[in-house]
Amino acid sequence: MSGIHSVGLADLLVILAFFGVMIGVGLFYAKRQKSSRQYFGSDKSVPWYLAGVSIYMNSFSALAFVMYSTLAYKYGLLAATMCWASVPAMLLGLWFVALKMRRSAKGSPLDFIRARYGMKMNQALVWLGIPMQLLDGAFKLLAIGTVVGIVLKSALPPEYSLDTVLFWAIVLSGAVIVAYTFLGGLKAAVVCDFIQFFVIVAVVVVLPFFCIERLSSAAASAGFDGSALAYFAEKARALDFFKLARSDVEGGYGWEYMFYTFVLVGLNLSTQWALIQRYASTKSEADAKKTGYLVAGLQTVSPLVFYFPAMAARFFMDLDLNNPDQMNGVYALVCLAVLPCGMVGMMISAMFSATMSSLAGVYNAIANVFTRDVYAGLVNRNASDRSQVLVGRLATVALGVVVMLLTFYMRANQGKSDLVDMCNRMFSVFLPPIALSMLIGIFSRKATKRAGLTALVTGISVGAATFVFAQLNPAYANLTEMATMTPITFIATALGAVAGTYVFKDTPEERAEVAEFFRTLDTPEI
Repeated sequence: MSGIHSVGLADLLVILAFFGVMIGVGLFYAKRQKSSRQYFGSDKSVPWYLAGVSIYMNSFSALAFVMYSTLAYKYGLLAATMCWASVPAMLLGLWFVALKMRRSAKGSPLDFIRARYGMKMNQALVWLGIPMQLLDGAFKLLAIGTVVGIVLKSALPPEYSLDTVLFWAIVLSGAVIVAYTFLGGLKAAVVCDFIQFFVIVAVVVVLPFFCIERLSSAAASAGFDGSALAYFAEKARALDFFKLARSDVEGGYGWEYMFYTFVLVGLNLSTQWALIQRYASTKSEADAKKTGYLVAGLQTVSPLVFYFPAMAARFFMDLDLNNPDQMNGVYALVCLAVLPCGMVGMMISAMFSATMSSLAGVYNAIANVFTRDVYAGLVNRNASDRSQVLVGRLATVALGVVVMLLTFYMRANQGKSDLVDMCNRMFSVFLPPIALSMLIGIFSRKATKRAGLTALVTGISVGAATFVFAQLNPAYANLTEMATMTPITFIATALGAVAGTYVFKDTPEERAEVAEFFRTLDTPEI
């Protein structure tokens, strides 16, 4: 890996300045959060472009720098295809789901569950959703720690091991996220997302030009008679880099895989607490639509710019395809190879930005749900606004600590490649039952109040039983793969909803509540 340089003083100063700005935003908004409505929802005052950038920033994390950049280096454009799957998913979710949830979200992103299905279903999703979101957050924090650890290690003496650097990278980024979310709530998180977006853009837009310069040198060395982009195109075609899907490579990223990626991404984007919050925080439904269109546009354009450096690096950097540390650090290694001093610090800040945005959204959303649905919903129904803000802030700190502990546990007990696989399998077991039971409540007027709970329990039970059966019988190991598990849990959840509707009938009072719920959903907000 010749040509890779180390992080310099200018880079470290840029990183410290970045963290200082994030804390400053939290302090600025700390005294402006007078009520729980402002702390968790910004009192429906967030401009559409801020909410849109925030949703975009929450839709990816350092995983984009790790997993997808690895795929781009190995296989080319299929990494972009996986990102493009979110575009139709985002638009469908906007048109058919987001606006309806916005109309029913009065304080918590799970308000509509309580109104549609009742308190038992609401609490089931609270206590199922929190662990899933915490595990997802820990996975993302580990990803950013892994990449940044590789970069910062180059600036430190040899006695500092990668594990030591990783530990402090996780602690530092985790503490800063908790600090500005704790202080400023949703408004601080959204504004920080906006700042972090431009930090990422500053690196992502410039990096391809440096890579083209390196491609020119590689082409000249190879005696190629043509431009750098022509050299790239010729080399890329030879490796089938321009195929949008490939079932012939390790992992089997064919069109079936892409379809199930679209399904899972669609379910996640339609029901993710942090995204529901952001749609609900906009000034009007018209602004909420603009927010969705902005996100779809960014997701359409950004993959080509984002993954070109990793694709181009295949032809001017000689990395070991079988070395997981090098593969997970592709984006960081490219930046170290081509960016000047100072801009490497911007790159590290950009990587922190991606995960910080995602985790800040998760922390604020979980704290919101815990405060409104558990504390104010069960423990203290007469809770004042002041006490709810305090509980929300304490919950944010507790969540940050738990995510860091989970991250360290994952690092100690799992390989990085295993974590990617574990994440996909976990979501294919739990996400379809959780998301589908929520969506049935919005789209089915016939589903009874207890149908959601029977759907959720049936889907998760069948998924968990299938997973255990496959673990005990290696001949059926394929049952735990995403393309197999997703339809199993999806169908089981749907059948559970049908069974629940016919077995557990609603009382006249419950039918009246359901009718009132749909009147709210059908009434546009001005």
